[in-house]
Amino acid sequence: MTVPYTFDVFCSLDGFGAAGGDWTGYWGKQGPELLDHRLALYGEEQRMVFGANTYRAFARMLASSTEESDVRDPWVTRMRNLPATVVSTTLKGPLDWADVDLVNGDAVDVVARLKEESKVPLRSHGSLSMNRALMAAGLVDRVHVTLFPVITGRTGLEPIFQGAPDFDLDLIESRTLDGRTQVLVYRPTLHD
Repeated sequence: MTVPYTFDVFCSLDGFGAAGGDWTGYWGKQGPELLDHRLALYGEEQRMVFGANTYRAFARMLASSTEESDVRDPWVTRMRNLPATVVSTTLKGPLDWADVDLVNGDAVDVVARLKEESKVPLRSHGSLSMNRALMAAGLVDRVHVTLFPVITGRTGLEPIFQGAPDFDLDLIESRTLDGRTQVLVYRPTLHD
């Protein structure tokens, strides 16, 4: 039996994972319900899976942050303390993470093996290109989108699904947090 794999991503209404300009983290829309929800998600036993670029981004953000910054929200601290696998052909160990395995190889092969061998569910936050490849290979069981109420048409960065195949999505959970932020959990299947 394989464990479920969740692709967890933050998103603007127009499909970007980040923005330039004067936008702040969470697009400035974090609230207490969102932060509590995130902490509960990461409170469950699970293994994180990251690509090299996302690992590098998290490591840089955490290294340059202070205890008071959004980067150190309790859910982020909890995520950083979960066991993790970083899939990379470019990184060299040791990595600065509490409990991390650095695996050199193709993400599709690595995650297929992890799904068979892991005793706990797998979750990836970000790692856009890796997760697009995993979705195309049929390895993503859930797409967990946190949809922030912003449009970043001029300043949007990192289009989440650019270049991905077509998918049908079955909505399996939805929720509104802080009266404005949508949490949408889908089961993806390749569109025929």
